[in-house]
Amino acid sequence: MAFQKEPNVLVLPGYLDSGPGHWQTRWEATHASFSRVRMPDWAHPVREDWCRTLDAAVAAVPADGAPVVFAAHSLGCLTLAWWASSYATPSQRDKVAGALLVAVPDPAGRAFPATASGFAPVPHKRLPFPTIVVSSTDDPYGSVSFSQACAAAWGGRWISIGARGHINADSGLADWQDGLGWLTSLA
Repeated sequence: MAFQKEPNVLVLPGYLDSGPGHWQTRWEATHASFSRVRMPDWAHPVREDWCRTLDAAVAAVPADGAPVVFAAHSLGCLTLAWWASSYATPSQRDKVAGALLVAVPDPAGRAFPATASGFAPVPHKRLPFPTIVVSSTDDPYGSVSFSQACAAAWGGRWISIGARGHINADSGLADWQDGLGWLTSLA
């Protein structure tokens, strides 16, 4: 799968980062234009810290260069929604061509990490760039109805991939070509 114009793909993992078998890590290993946004504390996420870190990563991308596309998973999705709705300047948002938001977690859910703070309530503003929200029918961190509500509020396309858990390394997706295709469609 190739992009028409190589975007700067910012990879936004969730809580505890994405390990070696995760599709995000695999994509990063095979695409030079993909780079991970390294959060200050993967085990104790604080919205303010994560959004400021994301803002710095977007600021580092030249405004006259290739566009930014996000490949976000789990808490990375909420970080992006908060950044776009409350932190990003118009010039920062203008750099963004789109976002793939995978396995959006529900901060009100029982499985949401107790060590994460500031991510609730979820922003329900339309995001200023195209989005695709991908969910699983058996994700322990976010229900189908929650994911659909996020997609609708953010103005995004919603896609279900069936029973794939939290759409992580345990989901058996390997290089996840379908996801890469959706990401490519945003650039």
